[in-house]
Amino acid sequence: MFQDRLQIITGHYGSGKTTFAVNLALDMARAGRKVCLADMDIVNPYFRAADSRKTLEAAGVRVIAPVYAGTNLDSPALPGELAVMFDDPTYTVVLDVGGDDAGAAALGAYAARFREAGYAQFYVFNARRPLTSTPEETVRVLREIESISRLPATGLVNNTNLGAETDMAVLTASAAFAEQTAALAGLPLVCTGVRQDLAEAVRLCLPAVYPLTMWVMPPW
Repeated sequence: MFQDRLQIITGHYGSGKTTFAVNLALDMARAGRKVCLADMDIVNPYFRAADSRKTLEAAGVRVIAPVYAGTNLDSPALPGELAVMFDDPTYTVVLDVGGDDAGAAALGAYAARFREAGYAQFYVFNARRPLTSTPEETVRVLREIESISRLPATGLVNNTNLGAETDMAVLTASAAFAEQTAALAGLPLVCTGVRQDLAEAVRLCLPAVYPLTMWVMPPW
């Protein structure tokens, strides 16, 4: 799981894709890999992976962020430093990609190079969010991202949650939803993201539990 050098994390707003991307980058760095987290979420100033820069860099993760990330300017400007994704094969790269058309289009600008280099794209979904509350809606958003980015997804991540209100009932109820979504999409369900303090309790009823530390928090 997660062995590809280029790992793209996509998903709709509220899916928890940035939290998943940050945890994935940290876990791989702790496992001894040379990791770069590229924050390509150029459309959402509130949940950017760049906000976890200190935590990531302390763990040895190189962070590449939009030019104006961390300021009060919201300009969709990606740095030229992104070339490291393709030019330095010693890095494992995790890309946190924005959850709407602009984010997918930013990814699509590199589509040919991703196809040439090889990649994995994991689509993160949250069944408790608007526009992804049914398997059909969830797959529809996935297909939109694939179409605009010109890069097919390779796997799904079930990250169904209600934030701090998430409990065992929310998590266990997501299992059937995730299976239906995977069948409809024709893609493997790679893992289920679960808040760290609940992960052990649900391992027997959810497939491939991936414990998540909540590094990315809303600003309110």
